Order: sequence, then C-alpha cells, then structure tokens
Amino acid sequence: MIELRDVRFGYDDDVPVLDGVDLTLDEGELVLVSGRTGVGKSTLLGVLTGLVPRFTGGTLTGDVLLDGASIIDLPPRERAHVIGYVGQDPVAGFVTDTVEQELAYGMEQLGVAPDTMRRRVEETLDLLGIADLRARDLRTLSGGEQQRVAIGSVLTAHPRVLVLDEPTSALDPTAAEDVLATLTRLVHDLGLTVLLAEHRLERVVPFADRIALLTGDGGLWVGDPATVLASSPVVPPIVELGRVAGWSPLPLSVREARRHVRAMPDLVEPAPVPVRGGEVLLGAHGLTVTHGHRVALRDADLELRSGHVTALMGRNGSGKSTLIWTLQGTRERRSGSVEVDGSDPARLDPERRRARVGLVPQTAADLLYLETVAEECSAADQEAVGTCRAILDRLAPGIDPDHHPRDLSEGQRLALVLAIVLSTSPRVLLLDEPTRGLDYAAKRQLAAIVRDLADDGHAVLVATHDVEFVASVADDVVVLAEGEVVSSGPTREVVAASPSYAPQVTKILGPPWLRVDEVVDALGAAR
Repeated sequence: MIELRDVRFGYDDDVPVLDGVDLTLDEGELVLVSGRTGVGKSTLLGVLTGLVPRFTGGTLTGDVLLDGASIIDLPPRERAHVIGYVGQDPVAGFVTDTVEQELAYGMEQLGVAPDTMRRRVEETLDLLGIADLRARDLRTLSGGEQQRVAIGSVLTAHPRVLVLDEPTSALDPTAAEDVLATLTRLVHDLGLTVLLAEHRLERVVPFADRIALLTGDGGLWVGDPATVLASSPVVPPIVELGRVAGWSPLPLSVREARRHVRAMPDLVEPAPVPVRGGEVLLGAHGLTVTHGHRVALRDADLELRSGHVTALMGRNGSGKSTLIWTLQGTRERRSGSVEVDGSDPARLDPERRRARVGLVPQTAADLLYLETVAEECSAADQEAVGTCRAILDRLAPGIDPDHHPRDLSEGQRLALVLAIVLSTSPRVLLLDEPTRGLDYAAKRQLAAIVRDLADDGHAVLVATHDVEFVASVADDVVVLAEGEVVSSGPTREVVAASPSYAPQVTKILGPPWLRVDEVVDALGAAR
C-alpha cells in the first residue's frame, strides 16, 4: 500500500541517518520501529509524513510511493488525509480548547462537509471510548486521555496510515495498555496501518506484526518480532530473560514466558537488600497545592535521604510533577513546609535554589538555550572541565559537539539536559520522567549514574512511569493517587504488590524477583 524505496537522508557531509532504506507497509498491520537512541526513528517517520526534510533540512533521495504513485514531493498537508501523524508530545499539537473542537479541527482544514464532520466526531468519540470527554478542556485531561484525543484528531480525517512517535512514553502502565489496545482494535477491525516508534518495547512487542530495526549505520532490518529480537541490540526484559534462560522460541509476552518457567531449575531467591540509612536531606510535611479550585496535592509528606533513590509513581494526573516542582520551590503551595539544608527552597533566589535542589523537568529542552552541544557542556562545567561531556557520552555516545541542541533527537536532548544538571552534583536531585526517549543501554547508564550519586551521599527522587527503570535503581517507591500518598516502602515490596507497577520479571517469576541480572546470578549459582 505504502512504500519507502531506496530512501537516503543526511545532513551535509555527516554520516547518513538513513542509507538505502526499503520498507513496505501493508494494509491492516502494526509495525514497530526500533533502535538505539538517536539512530533515526523519528527521521524515518518524518520521511513518511513529509516533515523530513521540509521542516528539518538535510538531503533526501529515494521515493515514497502510495498505491504505486510517488508522493515524495507532496507537502505534509497534502498527505494528511492519507497519513495521520501524532508526535511525541500530543499536547504540542493541540490547537483548540476542547476535545470536540480538536476532533473537528483537522476536518475543517480539509474542507469536510459539516454533516460529515459531525458524524465522524461521534464515531471517533465512541471508537476511542472518550464520549464522556467531549466538552472537557484539553488542559484538564490526563496523559492517557490526551493521547487518545490526539489519535482521534487525526482519525477523523479517515487516514489509511497512522504514524505515532513514542505514543506511550508519557503514559502510566494502565493508560499505555489502553492506548495500545485501542490501536490494535483499529488495526484489526478497521484495517488501519500503524507505524509506531517506541523505546519501551516491553509494552508494544506483544501487539506488533513486524519490527523495523534501524541498525545504526543507516540500514533497516525488517522481520517478524521473534526473528528480529533474537539478535537485536535493544530488547525488552522478557526477551533478555529468554536469551539468558535459553528459551526457544523466545517469548514475546508474559503468558508465553510463564510456560517456560516450569522447565527452569530451582533458583535461590535474591537476598533482601539491607535498609539504607542516611540523613534526611529534604523534608516535606503537609504539602497542599491547588490549581484554581482543584486540589492537585493534598497533605503530602515525603523525606529524601542521602544514599537513597526514591521512585515517585502514580497514574497520569496523580500529582507527581506538582510535587516535584513544589519540592524544588518553584510551585506555590497553599500549606505545608519544605526544608533542604535548613532552608526553604521557595525562599531562595534561583541560583541558590538550584545549588541545593537540581531538577530535570519533563520538557527538558526548555533548559537548552546555547548554540552548540559543546557550549552547553562548557557552561555546565562549573567544577571540572569535561564533566558534562563525560556524562553525556555515557548516556548518548557520539553526539557531535558542534550540533545545535535542538537538532538532536528527543532522547539525545534529554541526555544532554541530564548531563548538564548532573554535572553540578546537587545534594538533592529531582528527575521528572528522565527515561523518555532513552533506549535500554542509555537507561542502564542513567541508572548507574544515579546510583553513583546516591552512594556518594546525594538524595535522588525520580518521578516515572517506567517500571523497569524503577526496578533497576530505586531503593524506595512512593505512589500517589489524586494528590495523596497511598503507598510507600521498599521497591521490592511496593511494585510486587501492584500488577500495574510490577516489572516483567516479577510478572513471570513472581516476587521477590525484579530484574534479569538477579536471574543471571541465580542461574550461575544453580549450575
């Protein structure tokens, strides 16, 4: 139906991002685009939608065919009725105020008749299960609701292909499952073709018909998921566990993996992790924050101790970001207290506040303002020259120092901001969704850096929906629901008690197992 033929793309004299890429998408299939951070996944999607090179620059050759006819010279607006696109940040694409208006907007631009528009809006509201949201202000929706509205806003144009860039990266596990279930229903029932780029493969692999793996040298390897993942450099924990245990065929779902468990030898369970001590570096008591008439945070208590990594979890809209900004001192609170090194961050000037509490926000690119990566790193190196660049190379190696920061991929920009903030080694570090756009290798490096900071006496709070990252690095977990702390305790206890927040290894082997490396150690001892 739609085909990329011998597509090549690059910037000036740089190594090509895409080099002779061929890809055919058939009607009614879901294809997952995979690969390392910065390897060109968003670029590949942009070639299909027409955004590359029109809005990115660079040189594109090859062809894009729709039903055998070339569309490579068509601008994005002339492809929109056939190819719908939802970017990494759905909120950035909203142009109206309410759900119903947003669903109708695209059709208005395409000149669809009013009676047809009304019918399609109703059909889409029912199809995505968001009819009760029709009059809601887009700004009041949860992340999962916003993602479904963004998908609906392109579906009303009745495209034949839906292109999605990291559609679950900002969603809690339950919301992510809902969105993926919706996409699967569109593929199976309506024959829609979906091309989807995603780093959290554990969420998407069970739904994929094929995987398109960008190899890092500009090439693309396309095949069924089991074949590609057997040797892919980026794999979800379930496949990593299958490789370690020697399971064949490799399981792609928890259900399939459980069938292999019976043949495994008896394993000695991981030893309990000793409770870490540490002084309280940040204490917050009775925090209440309101947004207008809505209570976003209600009477919340939290202590962050030196040597500890604490994970902050909860559904989209539960108050995680509100809590982080309140702890940092920027968000005004109605009541309660925050103390760091004897001071309230809210009463400090910005420079002294940052020295005590470092913060990496969800919109990390907002902290980038210089012309090159090298300039950003140089400005961040307050203690030792090269510190920022060394951290960046651990998270996302090979970034050209002369690149403009906003020309980097989403994951590379996040890695740069992380390196800038981490290079100052604040006593308390707050990270808001720090793994968005990062592949598994980059997340392992981030976990190692965060763990090193904690071991060096810092306190780290990570707000995240990434349960696998939490399993790899967190000592404690705090769960928020509707602005209140509803659960807290050691990671191994909290995540094992929740089907929503349990990592894949826990779902397969049961508690107290959390990570693949624990199984590797146990298998080695059993042999």
